[in-house]
Amino acid sequence: MAPLGSTTQSRYAEVYGAWKADPAGFWAEAAGAIDWHRPADRVFDPQAGIYGRWFVGAEVNACHNAVDRHVAAGRGEQAAILYDSPVTGTKRRITYAELQDEVALLAAVLQDLGVGRGDRVVLYMPMVPEALFGMLACARLGAVHSVVFGGFAAKELAARIEDAAPKVVLAASCGIEPGRVVAYKPLLDEACRLSAHRPLACLILQRPQAEAALAAGRDRDWAAAVAEARAAGRRAPCLPVAATDPLYILYTSGTTGKPKGVVRDTGGYLAALAWSMPNLYGIRPGEVYWCASDVGWVVGHSYIVYGPLLHGCTTVLYEGKPVGTPDAGAFWRVIAETGAVALFTAPTALRAVKKEDPEASLLRGHDLSGFRTLFLAGERADPDTVAWAERILAVPVVDHWWQTETGWPIAANPVGLGILPVKHGSPTVAMPGYDVQVLDEGGRPVPPDTMGTIAIALPLPPGCLPTLWQQDERFRESYLATFPGYYNTSDAGFLDRDGYVYVMGRTDDIINVAGHRLSTGGMEEVLASHPAVAECAVIGIRDSLKGEVPCGFVVLKSGVARSPVEVEGELVALVRERIGPVAAFKLALTVGRLPKTRSGKILRGTMKKIADGEPWTTPPTIDDPAILDEIGATLRARGLG
Repeated sequence: MAPLGSTTQSRYAEVYGAWKADPAGFWAEAAGAIDWHRPADRVFDPQAGIYGRWFVGAEVNACHNAVDRHVAAGRGEQAAILYDSPVTGTKRRITYAELQDEVALLAAVLQDLGVGRGDRVVLYMPMVPEALFGMLACARLGAVHSVVFGGFAAKELAARIEDAAPKVVLAASCGIEPGRVVAYKPLLDEACRLSAHRPLACLILQRPQAEAALAAGRDRDWAAAVAEARAAGRRAPCLPVAATDPLYILYTSGTTGKPKGVVRDTGGYLAALAWSMPNLYGIRPGEVYWCASDVGWVVGHSYIVYGPLLHGCTTVLYEGKPVGTPDAGAFWRVIAETGAVALFTAPTALRAVKKEDPEASLLRGHDLSGFRTLFLAGERADPDTVAWAERILAVPVVDHWWQTETGWPIAANPVGLGILPVKHGSPTVAMPGYDVQVLDEGGRPVPPDTMGTIAIALPLPPGCLPTLWQQDERFRESYLATFPGYYNTSDAGFLDRDGYVYVMGRTDDIINVAGHRLSTGGMEEVLASHPAVAECAVIGIRDSLKGEVPCGFVVLKSGVARSPVEVEGELVALVRERIGPVAAFKLALTVGRLPKTRSGKILRGTMKKIADGEPWTTPPTIDDPAILDEIGATLRARGLG
């Protein structure tokens, strides 16, 4: 593995160039890592779908590729899943052979409930092995799964049930958070009541922490149904589907209130993930790979479930938090105990660890000698946190950037091809398949180091969304209409002269201060560099004179004994020094915590509405709604909101 900053072994330019020269040939070769029931008639058909479709005419099964083929190859006794649940005190090792049996049994249960090829199944599950069994059982049958984050509000769950129209819902009785049990079943019952579509059956995994009452005629006990199938000797085989058939629908919040169902087609996704595991992540079959996300998010789909299992890795399934289960040393314990060679987490998780244990004292005593790489994605990785992680771990810290819609990374530092020089603040370079450009408001490419909207020239590579579920026109309007010939990421940023991508925030995070377009991400970088700051968020708030002015919210590190007023003054001076008076940065507010989604994204848009005194609603994805009231109180104390 190339050391940090090494370029001597990097094949990136050669590989990216090979893709540009022959995109269809490149992806045909990548598809060789997948077992196909029938090869493609055309690797890419530009006339199919909205912007073209990948692997047209091919047939494939995702579960066969993730599970059965490894057992057939004699690796049935290798661990497929290492389950670690500090919130329940449970650990479990599941081999590929055991995984195959569990998935085939559950698929037989789903068949008995009427689920077949093309039918939808909604999963409403915590981080337990049965969530993975459910996803793979759907894939085995050619059914389309739609995972909704466990504990999502009933109204939001109902909207997704209504849109996906599932035959069956797979759910657990509860989820477990530090210090509390979240009962899922009442939320599911209310969602079924609210939805215009009623599922035929709900299969309920009873957890001992909160057993649920079953509704007669609709609900079935998960364990009893599986035991019945086992006793009857029932196992469902893998059924091939068209490569262009959907593997899953994953909902992302829509601005109109109606959720957007991102469609992931089967063949292209398998090919893209199979390419990414060795080439981007630098992982070999048989190694332990840990993605500390949740199966409710795209990262969990791609790099807890499908990516590692396709590649024949052991995937770590962690039901816990970066801090509080029991402390800020949880990540280091799991890496040491499982032998994980890589960890993929969100920058916000790392900031939480850094806040609680800034000197990484809890790292001591854990053997991380086999650990090679830390990957970050989900939101912007501030350079200060990246530098801290590099210092304490002494391994490459790879920031990379992608979206729910793309399904796998747009830009990254490709570890498997040889690491490129690290530039803090950049997720490095575009991956093969992605022609990344920065456009002005008229859709024209801008010079290097010039801020604009980041867009991707069509066609998108395999693995990216071909459309939204039953909303082709909305797909066009949301992503393709603004810049004809491009997919609009709605992220703002720039490319430097070396082609490195810099993602500075969503396009609505670019604020206009007296005619100057300024990046809140750039200001956050400055605030995060202050030694007392654990994490921060900058928003633009309405100003009668300048249009907008920036406001910074900062959370101080544990153990900082200095006066918040003193630190705030230093932060204002620091932004003035680093960015200049043009930033008009005069307001830094110390808060106890920042409002975030369950995946760790800071809810800047909601904070802005509170600060501007506009009507706002609590986002369904929020981790703790009480934080918004705390933000409001802090703003009111300064005469805002």
